[in-house]
Amino acid sequence: PRAARAAATARARSRAQHRHRRLGEAVLHAPQVLRALVRADELWLVLLAALVGATAGLLVSAMTQGTQLIHRLLFDLHHGERLSGATSIEPLRAILVPVLGGLLIGVVGLAIARLRPRRAVDPIEANALYGGRMSLTDGWIVVLQTVMSNGFGASVGLEAGYTQIGGAVASRIGRSFRLRRSDLRLMVGCGAAAAIAAAFNAPLAGAFYGYELVIGTYSIATLAPVVVASIVATAVIGAIGGSPAGLEVVVPATVEGIDYVPLLGVGVLCALIGIGVMRGVTLTESLFRRSRVPAWLRPAIGGIAVGGLALITPSVMSSGHSALSVSVAASYPLAWVAALIAMKAVASAVSIGSGFRGGLFFASLYLGALVGKLFAGVWTLLNAAHIVPMVVCAIVGMSSMAVAIVGGPLTMTFLALEETGSLPLTAIVLAACVVSALTVRRTFGYSFATWRFHLRGEAIRSAVDIGWMRNLTVGRMMRREVRTVRADATLAAFRRDFPLGSTQRAVVVDGDGRYAGIVLVPEAHADDNGGASPATLADLLHYQDAYLLPQMTIKEAIALFETAESDALAVLDGRDSRRVIGILTEQYALRRYSEELDRRRKELSGE
Repeated sequence: PRAARAAATARARSRAQHRHRRLGEAVLHAPQVLRALVRADELWLVLLAALVGATAGLLVSAMTQGTQLIHRLLFDLHHGERLSGATSIEPLRAILVPVLGGLLIGVVGLAIARLRPRRAVDPIEANALYGGRMSLTDGWIVVLQTVMSNGFGASVGLEAGYTQIGGAVASRIGRSFRLRRSDLRLMVGCGAAAAIAAAFNAPLAGAFYGYELVIGTYSIATLAPVVVASIVATAVIGAIGGSPAGLEVVVPATVEGIDYVPLLGVGVLCALIGIGVMRGVTLTESLFRRSRVPAWLRPAIGGIAVGGLALITPSVMSSGHSALSVSVAASYPLAWVAALIAMKAVASAVSIGSGFRGGLFFASLYLGALVGKLFAGVWTLLNAAHIVPMVVCAIVGMSSMAVAIVGGPLTMTFLALEETGSLPLTAIVLAACVVSALTVRRTFGYSFATWRFHLRGEAIRSAVDIGWMRNLTVGRMMRREVRTVRADATLAAFRRDFPLGSTQRAVVVDGDGRYAGIVLVPEAHADDNGGASPATLADLLHYQDAYLLPQMTIKEAIALFETAESDALAVLDGRDSRRVIGILTEQYALRRYSEELDRRRKELSGE
């Protein structure tokens, strides 16, 4: 019995040790298991999007509360008072805070440029070119610069920091789970959508911001993750506070059909003014560059301009969220409304052009509301028999201006719906947003984000993934096994070494091994009809100056094939050395291009 008890105890101890070992292995391999689940099951991807949304909501709340605290301390605001909605600011603070803040931002920017010289990649660029890969460190740097710029009173919004950190955190989480390229781009869209949803307490607007501006398209496969991220972010910020108060307006129950014509005119007017604002930012940057003023000193000069305008009205400072609520309800004289439009446009252009960091989302909403009020006032003077409600013009102008500068007609339409709760008003807002988008597209062609990409030489019109074309280079597609022949070889020797049917072409090099051209094998074997036969291959060379380089993209390669009118070209290691390292045929390049296009189509459609 004693031996039996000892054996039973030993077996129990062995089973316990085995359970502990299995538990330890499960904990050790938990990350791999989670990665496999997320990659294999769409439900787990939705749960990951919910985590991204919760994180974005917390970060947006922290940024908003932190900026409000800075405003209260620096501008001596009362509790609950917001900077752009203040009736007045002490003149000395109105001047000194933006100037000293600009000087600090310039010095910090100089230090960052030396320690981290590479430029931060925003969510749109990351999804368009880099498959959703963003740097979390760059995200925190943008947050710091944005909070400092807005906190010191520059006429910029926080949305650039919101979407940057939301997208960067989502990208980091996605890469930790080793998501596929398409899923990683989706996570970045979830992060940006959640940030905008939390900022405006508008989950629909946030979701469509992610679709239209960051992901680049809508599909059934992307519906659940983006919507869940937006809803969770809104719930989180609603629970802990930190989201700005909504726009409280009373709108008419219906919009008359006759009002559609003037309201569509508001959309056109906002589009033209929005183009002017974007051009103004570029002009300001150009003037600062020509002035030879050091880059670290430019924000301080911009702070002088913003502070001077703030002496007239504090509504030009910060993002303008509180000023938007005040201006929609207030009864301003038309001359003052026109002056506010001019001052806010100048303050925003100077702030961004001088080096402050931020966005124009909030500023475009405020400017659009003012343009709508001005249009309504002028329309009343010209046509007193039929008055278009001023609040309707303000909401339509707000949405149309944001579409012109930021983009996203559906985003701004849903934002108007969630702010007003009026379906009849939403219909005319959608029509005006479409008109504004078409006007900008036909006359200018860019939103503010894509316009700045264009100025840097990037051919980006949206967040649709075109980075794969840059990754699909000639160096990756070329065939490295290529036979060469010297240019001084005789025709007889060439015919012996390259009989008919062996290959279509041969690459020719000179005595130093440098590329000389291509000889077509059938042409070298063709009968010369009794004429004098060429003595060497040099007389049969083609495409001497047409060749490919390994870093060329597939788009550049196809264009060169068309220009040279050749179905194959040699690949050289460089323009100077001209060493042959491979060959690429047009047929193979087009086939690879078609395969990648089909793969992207399947990703977009969710197949």
